[in-house]
Amino acid sequence: MIYTVTFNPSIDYIMFAKDFELSGLNRATETYKFAGGKGINVSRVLKTLGIQSTALGFAGGFPGQFIEDTLQQADINTNFVRTTEDTRINVKLKTDNETEINAPGPTITNEQFETLLTQIKHTSAQDIVIVAGSIPKSVPSDAYEQIAKITQETGARLVVDAEKDLVETVLKYKPLFIKPNKDELEVMFNTSIRSDKEVMNYAREILGMGATSVIISLGGDGAIYVDDKHSYKAIVPNGHVVNTVGSGDSTVAGMVAGLETGLTIKDAFKQAVSAGTATAFNDDLATEHAIEEIKAQVMITTLDGSV
Repeated sequence: MIYTVTFNPSIDYIMFAKDFELSGLNRATETYKFAGGKGINVSRVLKTLGIQSTALGFAGGFPGQFIEDTLQQADINTNFVRTTEDTRINVKLKTDNETEINAPGPTITNEQFETLLTQIKHTSAQDIVIVAGSIPKSVPSDAYEQIAKITQETGARLVVDAEKDLVETVLKYKPLFIKPNKDELEVMFNTSIRSDKEVMNYAREILGMGATSVIISLGGDGAIYVDDKHSYKAIVPNGHVVNTVGSGDSTVAGMVAGLETGLTIKDAFKQAVSAGTATAFNDDLATEHAIEEIKAQVMITTLDGSV
């Protein structure tokens, strides 16, 4: 089984308002509500690719129930730890520009956090645990490392997509892969990256720290995959980017789905990049048709040092 962990899920309430006026009365022309959070996004795209997963994390109040109901209606398993405070609602206001207002989320008690860890202790070598996104202030700052220790003991494979400080704590536990983007890679190494060769060099440094493989998103310039035997670059088609939220999560889902279904590393990477690009070109997360359409246009090249 694949488990996705979202520490601070949300309802993403998207509002479209033309001719928005600050300090005035505005009326939305369209509104949408989605179950949000990086791990939840991964579960949704995995389902699109025909792979079942169980969404873990914390959920409370009517927003938490909405998220749980939404996922279950999509035939996605959930096993959220219930919180006494409400799950957050994030507002995305789309006018001529996009404005986001993200709520802080509920307080997570020690008992609730320990319940989540107990769930992960029941994993085995047949499982993959995907941990993505930030952690609330009420969750221990070493939450990622605690989960990494548990998966090392249970044999479950670990995938991590998070900011520098969280990622660096898990590298010694040999995650299956991590997925920084180019900007995050620059922050990790306090540098500016100007070439694919430099991306590969820093990716190999991450391998030296313990990661089994690395996917680096390059935005419109594609992505690079590096492990101890392979170095690939994906070149993606041009298109109108309408949604960067969830693109990285879709990339993670595409890679994991590919590995789970026995694709080669090269083909799994191609699917990963196709899923991420399809989401970037869509109002919501990628559809199966969009992923297949993009996949036909993605080119994979072999970089130096690959076999």
